[in-house]
Amino acid sequence: MASAPQLPLFYNGLEPLSSEAHANYRIRPADAAPFLTQQHAVPLTVEEFPLVQRFMPIVFSVGDDAIPIGLMGLNEGVNVFVDEDGKLLDQNFYVPAYIRRYPYMLARLSPDAQELSLCFDPTSDTIGPFEDGEPMFEDGKPTQLVQNVLQFTEQFEQAGARTSQFMKELREMELLMDGEVSIQQEGVEQPFVYRGFQMINEEKLSDLRGDQLRKISQSGMLPLIYAHLFSLALMREIFARQVNLGKMPQPQLSF
Repeated sequence: MASAPQLPLFYNGLEPLSSEAHANYRIRPADAAPFLTQQHAVPLTVEEFPLVQRFMPIVFSVGDDAIPIGLMGLNEGVNVFVDEDGKLLDQNFYVPAYIRRYPYMLARLSPDAQELSLCFDPTSDTIGPFEDGEPMFEDGKPTQLVQNVLQFTEQFEQAGARTSQFMKELREMELLMDGEVSIQQEGVEQPFVYRGFQMINEEKLSDLRGDQLRKISQSGMLPLIYAHLFSLALMREIFARQVNLGKMPQPQLSF
């Protein structure tokens, strides 16, 4: 099994898919994602901003390698969109591609490998030598289902590259700033303050030179930036969901 010292979110291990080692493996459909129940934030790609902003606040992680993330809760261990089994509470909810990709991903099998290989998390209960489910190989060749998985993971990698470029340009224009949201709950003296994330600095956005503004407008960045800004209004809705679900947030906590 090939495993990295630090595996991506949700993954407990990575194993390259092989027509020999996994000739009798099958894929079971899943109607729940138990790994989501305690997860309050998930990575996003920029293509998803227009859809995500209808359901979740879009913010950016801290640090030099910041990425876009969708908030499924405002506190660690709280997800207001799934039940205790990991089933969606709202079937119309947009499920981010990062979640839909699991348990698969493309990875280099060695540091000097030139190509990415399709791998999977062997601890997932949706893939294995089951008697039921869809076969992964027939006559030693990947089935159409596996080919579809490969295509999806390739598209995800491409979207990830575009997202990295988007983040690079935000940093170069110095549009990111430390975020803070204060929510006052009725009957509670102290407000609930959330920090530990980044957001677009609207003042700097307004002060961009004409050539800079034209550049981000023509590149398609501007609508994505506004999708992020509009989505921040959902912070209070997520807060209210936590209260209604009895998952009271704690004040002064960071993401």
